[in-house]
Amino acid sequence: MSAYDDLTAFQRETEALGAVAGRLGWDQETMMPRGAAQQRGEEMAAMEGVLHARRTDPRLGDWLAAIDDSALDAAGQAVMRHMRRDYLRNTKVPARLASEIARVTSVAQGVWAEARAAEDFAAFAPTLEKVIALRQQEAAAIADGGDAYDALLQDYEPGASAAFLEDLFGAMRPRLVALREKVLGAARQPAALSRDFPADQQMALAAEIAGAFGYDFNRGRIDKAVHPFSSGGGADARITTRTAPRDPFNCIYSTIHEVGHASYEQGIDPSYWLTPLGRGVSMGVHESQSRIYENQLGRSRAFTSYLYGRMTDRFGDIGIDGPEAFYATVNRVHSGYIRTEADEVHYNLHILMRFDLERKLISGDLPVADLPEAWNTRFEADFGVAVDKPSNGCLQDVHWSVGLFGYFPTYTLGNVYAGCLHEALRKAVPDLDAQLAAGDTSMATAWLREHLQQHGGLHEPRATIAHAAGNQPTEGPLLDYLDAKFGDLYGV
Repeated sequence: MSAYDDLTAFQRETEALGAVAGRLGWDQETMMPRGAAQQRGEEMAAMEGVLHARRTDPRLGDWLAAIDDSALDAAGQAVMRHMRRDYLRNTKVPARLASEIARVTSVAQGVWAEARAAEDFAAFAPTLEKVIALRQQEAAAIADGGDAYDALLQDYEPGASAAFLEDLFGAMRPRLVALREKVLGAARQPAALSRDFPADQQMALAAEIAGAFGYDFNRGRIDKAVHPFSSGGGADARITTRTAPRDPFNCIYSTIHEVGHASYEQGIDPSYWLTPLGRGVSMGVHESQSRIYENQLGRSRAFTSYLYGRMTDRFGDIGIDGPEAFYATVNRVHSGYIRTEADEVHYNLHILMRFDLERKLISGDLPVADLPEAWNTRFEADFGVAVDKPSNGCLQDVHWSVGLFGYFPTYTLGNVYAGCLHEALRKAVPDLDAQLAAGDTSMATAWLREHLQQHGGLHEPRATIAHAAGNQPTEGPLLDYLDAKFGDLYGV
């Protein structure tokens, strides 16, 4: 057991250093002065060099070889599973490559933000080419002759493959497209908001709603960022959001979404903190929490009736007559450009498009110079709208600038998982709507914390969902939920 004790003590320090690196990333998107970008890139590269050295330290291999997993309890065995997998992956990646990826992606984030603001894809293209080339090198090292995209996917959803996702998405697409066509062709079309909402009041309401969903401000904070995200975990789980004058839902629902992520991290058993079990087990499972908070709970008829009251109390007349009309406005289906603002009917179509495009970028079948045309052509085919500017097209998301290839499909996996969890939650809490209508999410969030969040990385991703939902995850519950909700809302 001394080998296990030595291993976990060493890993605890590595996890702590990783949290420090994560805080540098949070600062870069929220507080860092613009002129510090190049220096921050060097700082991130230095941190990655230290972390990579620890993650590939030969003593890890010795300790892993000396430990008898069968002598450990379930948590210990799970720790070993994570560490063996991570050690095998990390030892395949040269230290210089790991540091260079950290440096380039840190700088690339700022280049992307400036290009997005200037509507200038050409200014970002050379940097994106560097990022992709580095990720291709990394994927080749990890894959060891296998599929490069599958190798990258393991960082976000262990055990998944492009073939599995292609089959899943292929099964979902016909029903999503059919529902979209019925809804957009319906005679009943909800109104949109059409007045300005002060940014400071939006942020105040967002903080109130975050508290209503159980976000612990003693271990977190809300800031503004270009692209909303959550960062950290355990005793320090931070979130960001953004405001738009005529779209307070952007702020409110981005906040609820990120609260779902942060609540997962805050809900993990404290004995797991600073261990491989002390974080969300995969991005798909992570997204299941953000999406069920945002959609099945936050956009429900019951909760929006409560939110309508809070909106009118804070803003006065918002131009929507009553809770039922407000519910329809919150869930209004339209072919918008922006993924993070997409309704539940369109959202997964955004992801399916990105999944196809990023696979081609990594394989080399899609040159970066051709990305805008490929994006715009696919978007118009899927959404019936021509992209008008790069910030509404291939410059809208931060993910590729920071090298997160393989991340996008986990959003739809998260939706699928959320559909299964919601089905089980409804059975476990039959009076859920009455509670949500009063702004009380405590029973729902407690159920999620007990059945999923507290376990962190104890189980593998799909087993985590099966443990909570009571059966293996499939796309059926999500598609049934969407058909029922929007069929009722639009009378189709």
